[in-house]
Order: sequence, then C-alpha cells, then structure tokens
Amino acid sequence: MRRFIVFCLFVIGLGVALFNFMNFQGLAANGEFETIVLNFREDIPQQVLQQDLQAIAHHYNVTPQLDNKFAEKDHVYIIKGDRQRLKELKKSKFAQAIEYIEPNYIYKIPKPGQVAWLGEYLQPQSDEAKPALTGPNDPLYSQQWNLHNIGVVGAWNQTKGKGVTVAVIDTGITRVRDLVETKFVPGYDFVNDKVEAKDDNGHGTHVAGTIAQSTDNSYGVAGIAYEASLMPLKVLSGFGGGTVADIAEAIKFAADNGADVINMSLGGAGESQLMKSAIEYAYKKGVIIIAAAGNENQNAASYPARYPHVIGVSALGADGQKAAYSNFGAGVDISAPGGSDAGKILQETIDMENKGVAVFMGLQGTSMAAPHVAGVAALVKATGVKEPDEVLKILKQSARSVKDDGLNYYGAGQLNAEAAVQSATQGQISFQDFFRWLRDNGYLNPGFWIDGGAIALLPKILMVVGSYMLAWFLRVYFPFQWSWTLSCGLVAGSSGLFPLKGFYIFDLPQWPFRLLGSSIPELGNTLQGTSSLNPLFASVLVPIVLMAFLLGNPRWKWFAIGSSIGIAACLAVSAVLEPAVWGLGTGNLPRLFLMANALLCFGLARLSLKNEEVNC
Repeated sequence: MRRFIVFCLFVIGLGVALFNFMNFQGLAANGEFETIVLNFREDIPQQVLQQDLQAIAHHYNVTPQLDNKFAEKDHVYIIKGDRQRLKELKKSKFAQAIEYIEPNYIYKIPKPGQVAWLGEYLQPQSDEAKPALTGPNDPLYSQQWNLHNIGVVGAWNQTKGKGVTVAVIDTGITRVRDLVETKFVPGYDFVNDKVEAKDDNGHGTHVAGTIAQSTDNSYGVAGIAYEASLMPLKVLSGFGGGTVADIAEAIKFAADNGADVINMSLGGAGESQLMKSAIEYAYKKGVIIIAAAGNENQNAASYPARYPHVIGVSALGADGQKAAYSNFGAGVDISAPGGSDAGKILQETIDMENKGVAVFMGLQGTSMAAPHVAGVAALVKATGVKEPDEVLKILKQSARSVKDDGLNYYGAGQLNAEAAVQSATQGQISFQDFFRWLRDNGYLNPGFWIDGGAIALLPKILMVVGSYMLAWFLRVYFPFQWSWTLSCGLVAGSSGLFPLKGFYIFDLPQWPFRLLGSSIPELGNTLQGTSSLNPLFASVLVPIVLMAFLLGNPRWKWFAIGSSIGIAACLAVSAVLEPAVWGLGTGNLPRLFLMANALLCFGLARLSLKNEEVNC
C-alpha cells in the first residue's frame, strides 16, 4: 500500500512537471512572426558576407535587408519566411556563417483580457483644486492611488532621480503638456528608421508619464522619478506590434547612449537569442532592465520578462491584490500597481481615436506596473547604487512581502519606493544632510569655535603655534632643514586634526573622529572621550619610544623630533589652561606633572638635535 501511494505521488508530480515544461515550451515556440533573422558572425569578411547574401537571395528568391541603420555593424539581416523556410535555412550550408537563424518574433503591447486598454477619460481639475493628500501640487495627484501605494513621497525626501536616464522602449513618446518640464535625451524610431520617436499609439507616452511625468508644476498628474531624463525608443507601431530585431537594436542603442534603466512594457511568446544577447550586452554595461510580465493570467511571464537579467513585473489592482489579468509564476520578480476596473493608472497621454489630442487617461495592465518599478529603480540608481544586481536586491529586500504566495503572484513582494530608497541610502550622507547638520549644530557660527563649542579653538591654536615657536627657537642653536615629516610631528604632537574631534554624524561611532582629532597626549582618552589626560600618553614616555624606534631613520627621525616638540607645547598649554590628569585630579599637582613632562619632552628634542649636530 505504501509503495502504491508513493507511486501515485510520483505520477502526479511527473504530470505537473510535464505540464509546466510543455507550457514553457509553448511560450517559447508559438510566437508570431512573418520574417526571419539572419545574424551573421561579425568575424566574417565583408566580401564573404556579400556573397552569402547574394546566394541566399538567389536560392530562396528573397531580398535580405538590414533591419535598420544600426544593424549593419552587427550583421543583422531580415528576410521573408515561415517555419518551413526557417528549418531549411538551419540545415543549409549558409548556417555555418550565421550565428543566429531564428524567427523575427512580433512582440506586442500586453492587453488585459476583456478590458479595453483605453480605459476612462479624465479631464484635469481647475487650478484651484487641491489634492486630498499631502504631496506635490499637481491637481490630479490625489487620484493617483498607485503613487500613494508605493510611498513615493517618502522616497522624494532623498532623491527624485536627477542624473539618471530611463529608456522607454515602446510606441514612442509624445511631449504632451505634462511632459514639457521633463528632461529628454535623444532617442530613435526603429519602426520608421528616423531620429524623432513620436508616439502614434498613446501607450508609450502613458508609460513614460508614470516614470517621469512633470511633477509639482501645478498641472495634471505626477511621475515617480520626475527629475530623471527620458530616452524615447520606438519599436512598436501605431497598432502596438514590433519585431524582436528592432527591440534588440533598441536595447543596444540604449546601452551605448547612456541609459541607466530600460523599461519594456511589451511582450510575446517567442524566445529570441538575438534579444537575449542584447540584454546580456546591456546588463554588462550596468543597465537595469525591467519588463512587463504579460496580461494573459498565465502561470509564466512572457518574454522579455522571462530572460535572465530582466526584472519581470506582475500587476496589482487598486485593492492591493494580484490583478485578474496579470501573468504570474516563473519570470516574476516583483509586483507593482497596474490598475483594475476599481482604479486605473492615471497619466497624460494622447488619444489616437481623437486625432492624437492630449488627454488624462486611466489605463490598466502589467504595462502600467513595469514603469513603476523602472521609476523606483531610477530613484535607487540616483542614490549611487551602480550595479543592476544591487538595484534588484534592494528592490526585493524592500518590497512588502506577501505570505502564502505559492504560485508567485507577487515575486519578492509589492513595490515599496520609500523603503527601497531608504535601503539604498542607508549609511550614506548627502551634502544637504551634512550642511543641515553643520548648521543645526552651530559649526557654521564662528563663535561656536571661539567660545568652546565641541573643541575650544584658541588653546589648540596656542599649542600649534607654540610647537612651531619652540622648533624655531631650537633651530637657532641647532640648524636643521624643515621637512614635511617634522611638520607632521609638530601637528600630531601638539593638536592632531582637532576640528574632527567634535564631529558627530548621525549614528556613526564617535571614537574614529576623536582619534583623528586628538594630539598624541590625548590619545589615551580617545575611547572614553574624557577630558582628563592619561599620564602614560601625556608624558615624555611616548617621545622616548618614538626616538628609540625612529632616530636611526634619516627621514622619520624628524617626525619623532617634531612630535617631542609638539607634545611639549601641548602639555605646557594644558598645564596653564586646563590641568587634568588621571589619578591626579585637577589643580596644582597635575599642573606640575604636565609642566615637568613638557620640559622633559623639550629637553629630549634638544638632546636629539645636539646629537644630530655632532653626527654631522
């Protein structure tokens, strides 16, 4: 009986595995295509390449064409063909010179089932309208539940994406009114092979708005990384479809032209080695790549979200749960707001059914979820995180985890912009934070230093000046050359880098600043931070040790001599102004101790210089 139960469980498990395998294979093999990609090896001589192209044209009665002007350097050519021709080419003599022979799959805008992607029309409120929640002054910001969901206002306290470029590989971008203040960098239209990548669909403009819609401009809606720059790359036609060859070239274009983040709110069922290699190319250049998981409610993300080094994004509805249309399972790394009938994602875009006029439109889909992650990735990148894997790690670790997610609806969890940026900036100190800290603690007020502050300025100046005066006095009787080692010894012995001693920066430990800011006599109390001097350090003992070890070195002996003179000045000033020594208390006894050791240090330096003169 036990063996029978084990056998049944084995059969069930094998069946599930085969089902998933066939499902994944179907996704990889059943994509639509009308043309075939011939990616010739780049090491083939130009003459041989032309001969092979002519032979293929003659043999199959086709005209091989470059996909676009950027494809020539990569030797990527396109020919008409179906699955039968694809099989013939792979078995032909031409295959030896071709790196990839594969379908030029058509990827499309993911569309939610039974839901029109145009959604509902929304007109902007009057200029006097105010958002219901705190945030930017954009009149329709209060309707952007998705931005509140990811905590974007908290993220803006640290960064708004300045200095980061996000490439939007989509239907192009039209600069509607609420994108006028947004920065743009040059892109390209791979569909029509021209520089200007204008939108003739509306999808790309809407996606771009989520990433970087002009914000706090008293108009329309807000975007996530609104100080970032957008790079429009058109690979999808007005009908929402485009080939993997165009998408692959757009990915490489983005990587070669300074993009930090790539968003691809598109997908398909066919796996492409050409696109996979383009993604690998961009990843190695440090580009963060994000793609929509797809809207078929299937247990596997579509391509390109399924490729390695791509962050696949599933969609959340307005209720915070998985959207009914969203793909899930393999390939999903994280989830983000994508909208539902209860609440769509609102941005300004164009309405092609009304002559391309600008409208505020609510859309839904994983297409809308992906740019949320792209925008937050731009914010994280702007904090100084460089590597794509580090950005992904931060996005995952900061996401709001979801329990009992056995089918991987949410990946690592739900996107959390505020937590992601806080995680990225943990341990970092921005200039604004540092300046604010200086101001709040009085360091910018000169009286702070003179009146005592963290470290009294005047006693330290007396110690430094006194050490140099003693050195000059000895130089009259025992001539020597000034050197940087002598000067370092004078400063180290008399004052150290005393401005650092009073620094306290957030939750960083204080003792390193006390150590760097202490003179040699003060080193004994750096860890405890007390004002009393340790008699082992505030004495002639340290100069004796330094002399014993360094006096034989022609360069570093001057550091030992300088330190002895500097300690003499430090102890003398301390004896007069603030005599305090461990075990001796304060008053005349520690004053005598400090003064006596100051004289001994000065005498040791004098003796060393006298010996130097004798040796010369």
